[in-house]
Amino acid sequence: MPASVPAANEPPTEPGEWQLEALRGEIDRLDEALHNVLIERSEVVARLARLRLKTGAALRPGREAEIIRRRLARHRGPLQKTTIVQIWRELLAGTTAMQGAFSIAVCETDAAGGYAALAREHFGVLTPLRIHRSPARTIAELAAGAAVATLPFPAEGDPVGAWWQTLGGHESPRAHVVALLPFWAPRPEGARPLSALVLSSSPPDPSGNDRSLLGLAFPPEQSRTRLVGALTAAGFVPGKLLIERDRAAGLARALAEVAGFVSDEDPRLSQLDLLAEPAAVLGAYAIPETPAPP
Repeated sequence: MPASVPAANEPPTEPGEWQLEALRGEIDRLDEALHNVLIERSEVVARLARLRLKTGAALRPGREAEIIRRRLARHRGPLQKTTIVQIWRELLAGTTAMQGAFSIAVCETDAAGGYAALAREHFGVLTPLRIHRSPARTIAELAAGAAVATLPFPAEGDPVGAWWQTLGGHESPRAHVVALLPFWAPRPEGARPLSALVLSSSPPDPSGNDRSLLGLAFPPEQSRTRLVGALTAAGFVPGKLLIERDRAAGLARALAEVAGFVSDEDPRLSQLDLLAEPAAVLGAYAIPETPAPP
């Protein structure tokens, strides 16, 4: 016998089949609405792709960061923000691929494959990915056609981590730092606590909340304190500072993280003293999002 429907003024005490069917029907209706919006969005992206042929590259990490920040800021309800981030990351990966061939080169120095997993989380599980064991081979993939390359965040004194010293030249295509991974701090359970920089032959675009990376060359006797002072005097707000000294060559190089989005034309660059060569802008990235404490 079918479940009885309670009177209008009598709330049900147990879910009946009629309630389950009604809720399933509501989910189906919402799925249809969501799918219609996705179809409409993809049509707009297709029009954008045709326009992009005249205006530049499809990869816009800064804009992607803006989009996800807006989603996180307005989100409410029981669905976890981590799920929202992953939904939009997959959506952005799919629509970026609509605008042209997109593949990833990964420098994998983690025995457990943590850097490849980090790239998959950000750029989509179906995006073509090639793994290399050396930074040089990974960066070379950009010239060979890869859209982006991901490399471990440099560490001072680590020979593998000194790959950043090859950036900032005038080679074509020039490699730029365009993103820092992970963008969203909460990661799947068991994920390795790694961070990576993303390189692209397309320059970075501002997200509204960014940091930039500068490459500095200076005499090896200069101290870290004096270098920080020179950055501050030029108007920069310095953060991390990695220094590699080659006293035999009479030169030291630093990877300097500074607040804000810095372009090649930034007038503060010419105000930096103590340098043996002009400062090079290596790129910029959107500051990662972290959840507010409960």
